[in-house]
Amino acid sequence: MEYTVRKLAQLAGVSPRTLRYYDEIGILKPARINSSGYRLYGEAEVDRLQQILFYRELGMDLGSVKAVITSPSFDRAKALREHRQGLLERRSRLDLLIANVNKSIAAIEGGVAMSDKEKFRGFIKGLVDENEAKYGAEARRKYGDNTVNASNARVRSMTQEHYNESSRLAVEIQETLKAALKTGDPAGPLAQRAVDLHRQWLSFWWDSYSKEAHAGLAQAYVDDERFTVFYDRDQPGTAAFLRDSILIYTGTKA
Repeated sequence: MEYTVRKLAQLAGVSPRTLRYYDEIGILKPARINSSGYRLYGEAEVDRLQQILFYRELGMDLGSVKAVITSPSFDRAKALREHRQGLLERRSRLDLLIANVNKSIAAIEGGVAMSDKEKFRGFIKGLVDENEAKYGAEARRKYGDNTVNASNARVRSMTQEHYNESSRLAVEIQETLKAALKTGDPAGPLAQRAVDLHRQWLSFWWDSYSKEAHAGLAQAYVDDERFTVFYDRDQPGTAAFLRDSILIYTGTKA
């Protein structure tokens, strides 16, 4: 069966403008364009749109989605299993947030005691669920279940103060890196300051730090388009510059 832009948009619950934009950026091309100039979509395109919307629902940006689904190694069945896991984890998070809201109402209206830690239950878990949905399967293949589980446990036990500090560091890293990029010197003081901030930021998320792991992550920023899109969103070349700066910092640059 074939669908026009309007019919596919209605079927998927998106706007025709969205489908035209997906065509423009090359993430979802029509199967063909008929003699009247109308875009027509077939079963393969319907399946691809489903994948795009699944990834978008899990919070992935379009650049990262495109990198994943256009990869020669993309496995649709495997992706669907990962989507299912991600949605189950999201449901778990929503259950926690609903319970949080209910207890907050009870605390206000009925004088039920609620600790400060309980007030943030569900929010930090969402960070773990989101990261697991985006990178979990790949991280487990690369680093093993024990390492990933330890990191997740560390994040789940994070206090609100530590979360706020990690967020502040993330902003400072971006600002320092932006200034360092203008110098063009990955070995310069600004670039190395950005990397040291990055190391501090990692300490909130990793169970333990090593220069080798830091260097490996740096290379992933260039090799994995999802990371590259994130770092290069304001200035192309930022991911590669950060990689080179980290390799110098860790003493692993060839």
